[in-house]
Amino acid sequence: MLKHYFKIALRSLGRQKVLTFINVLGLSVGLGCFCLFLLYAVNEFSFDRFHKNADNIYRVYRWTEAMQGDAASGDVYLPMPLGPAMKQDLPDVENFVRMKEAWQQSYVRVDNSISRIRVSFADPQLFTVFSFKLKIGHKISALKDIHSIVLTEKVAAQLFGDANAAIGQTLQVKTGEQFEPFTVSAISENPPSNSTIQFEALGNYDYLATTQNDKRSVNNWNRSSYQTYIQLKPGSKLASNPNSLIAFRKKYYPDEEAELRKAGYWKEKGVPVRYGLQPLLSIHTDTRVWGGEVAVVKPTTIWILLGIAFGVLLIACINFTTLSIGRSASRAREIGIRKVVGSMKKQLVTQFMAEAFLLTILSIGFGLVISYLLLPYFNKLSGKELTFSFAQFPELLWLLAALATVVGILAGSYPALVLSNFKPLDVLKQKIKVGGSNIFTRSLVTLQFVLSIGLIASTLIIVQQVKFMLGSNPGFSKENVLIVSASEVDGKKMYPLFKQAIGAEPSIAGIASSELGIGEGQGWSRSGFDYKGKLKQVFEYFIDKDYIPLMRMQLLRGRNFNQSVASDTITSVIVNEAMVNDFGWTIDNAVGQQLTGYSERKTPIVIGVVKNFHFRPLSEKVEPQMFHQFSDYSPYKFFVRIKPGDPSRALAALQKAWTSLVPDLPFNYSFLDESLDNFYKSEVRWSRIIGWAGGISIFLACLGLFGLAALAAVNRTREIGIRKVLGASVASIIGLLSKDFLKLVIIAFAIATPLAWWFMHQWLQDFAYRISIPVWIFIASTMLAIIIALVTIGSQALKAGMANPVKSLRTE
Repeated sequence: MLKHYFKIALRSLGRQKVLTFINVLGLSVGLGCFCLFLLYAVNEFSFDRFHKNADNIYRVYRWTEAMQGDAASGDVYLPMPLGPAMKQDLPDVENFVRMKEAWQQSYVRVDNSISRIRVSFADPQLFTVFSFKLKIGHKISALKDIHSIVLTEKVAAQLFGDANAAIGQTLQVKTGEQFEPFTVSAISENPPSNSTIQFEALGNYDYLATTQNDKRSVNNWNRSSYQTYIQLKPGSKLASNPNSLIAFRKKYYPDEEAELRKAGYWKEKGVPVRYGLQPLLSIHTDTRVWGGEVAVVKPTTIWILLGIAFGVLLIACINFTTLSIGRSASRAREIGIRKVVGSMKKQLVTQFMAEAFLLTILSIGFGLVISYLLLPYFNKLSGKELTFSFAQFPELLWLLAALATVVGILAGSYPALVLSNFKPLDVLKQKIKVGGSNIFTRSLVTLQFVLSIGLIASTLIIVQQVKFMLGSNPGFSKENVLIVSASEVDGKKMYPLFKQAIGAEPSIAGIASSELGIGEGQGWSRSGFDYKGKLKQVFEYFIDKDYIPLMRMQLLRGRNFNQSVASDTITSVIVNEAMVNDFGWTIDNAVGQQLTGYSERKTPIVIGVVKNFHFRPLSEKVEPQMFHQFSDYSPYKFFVRIKPGDPSRALAALQKAWTSLVPDLPFNYSFLDESLDNFYKSEVRWSRIIGWAGGISIFLACLGLFGLAALAAVNRTREIGIRKVLGASVASIIGLLSKDFLKLVIIAFAIATPLAWWFMHQWLQDFAYRISIPVWIFIASTMLAIIIALVTIGSQALKAGMANPVKSLRTE
């Protein structure tokens, strides 16, 4: 019987090829869009579960309670001896893995070729605690030697041409000012996209103890730069036993609480600082704890994206429903005859549900093809590297099966019930009118346009906010400035030579140096000190005397650094307005203030106040900032202002100067305005994703309108014929068929506007500097929807208006 139903369904669909094509197209697009968002959500919610020991692995974090106005926070950068101490002191700890992630790319040399890759370091037991797969090599011996290094397939092929040929080869990694040799001991599969731990090359953690920077951290509990993972024994309750962790920390910081209470920082009950254990499976969605190479994502963000995807899918299902009802107008007599010859309602419902499921299965097939073709673009849009892998995401199988079932029921149930309720006598007497103008179908179309207008308005608001952030004056001139990275050389020696080498180049307007860059990925330095009994947090930057003029910052009071003033390299600092306000000074009395408690060796003195500038994204308030040029710091970033126009000549001069001074290292630079714009990559992605969803929803809504307009034209064929005979023009007929549908768009506008405004108002609260939501956005969204709706309806209305009235009058 089921086979018979599907055979009839195929014949019926074949007789209405155009409407069937539109039906399948609309549902396929909706399903394809939903599959992409579903893949994204599954990837985000499945982080790290591929590890065999995932349930027993935790990342250690340090939790600091709120003190002196600072919010409570957690971070994962901890001392080097923490892992071994936890295994020694806590019986529940079975193993540990310490990691130093790659803060930036390192130079590596293979033969005479130099490349840049991200080199991380981990304890040798990483491959036994975690389940990263080795393509070549053994997990126990992979990092056994202090100069062993494990490469991923991708990097091994990049460096040696063939991953298999890399084993046993030597590559040199620049650490400090020298290239150190490492031997490739194993080749790892590329870490999955849903892994918190990402690496391109892994060295032995013990090697760090031999480097100039990290050897200071050996057995040092006061330097925190490393992540620590622990594997607990099965059944352990240590993660939910804070007292054990508090006692453990107290052993190594016995005076911490007393000192904080004595200084007045901590007056509450309990301990101010403690260790906590973060489950591996929760790391990716735990926004309370800061740190890690892979950005943490808010679960609400994932659910919002899924909600948008479900909205688009709902529109597709509504479109399917309305088109199915429109298609049924020509099948009324067929249904009447079936009922006369004995077909029961149950059989008719089954028949029409079979058609719905057949279309749904076809649509899912085409939808998967669409999503597969669009996946590279979606990856670019979302910043991910997703693949449709049932091995990596096994739940996709049952999710797609459930999706087919739900969509089939959702899209096919109402048409099946409507069509099966036709009365055979009315059908055969030509009295049947398929309910294209009833409340239900009109409500569906209204809902479609509520979602579409809401998505379009939201996109425009996000675009306006991004435009505001990108176009706002950051407090300095960001155009025509590039940042040269000198972190791999001796900046103190290199900078004056580099400055001299480009001094005569006419295309270069100036050069300055700083310890840190500005913008996304450029780093920052924040110091805390005791100022008059209060804990103060200040961002501090080492700069030279040319920095403020080159960046065209505004000095409100005082003076700039002067190389002829000896104290400028010892105690002088320049602060911003935010620091003046935070320390309780005024612009007029700030100059001359002393920063007591900064350090035991020096007490900085304010010599100038610079106007606030945005060195962090506009989602954050401008924080206290302090410039200095203390002699014990080194410049690692060279800021070069080039003259407006084609930058190629200036870049060539800079490249030549760099190569002449450092022939064995590539010239590495970035443009300042691009680094600042990168702060807002997430918002730009949001606007594009929601924009595409809005465009797709409008397209699908128009397909639904097409179905209703076609249905209205069929139901009013005789009326249109009579009106034409009596002299009605084509324009009046188009207006007759269009006005009722335009009312639905106006109603959708009235519903969508307050909803979209509320949601976007909440979204904007995450930005310290934001736009006011303009009314024109909602008007523009509605006008766009009206224009598209008019075009859609008008095409059907024009067809009905141009029809021969004689044929129209013969239809009934």
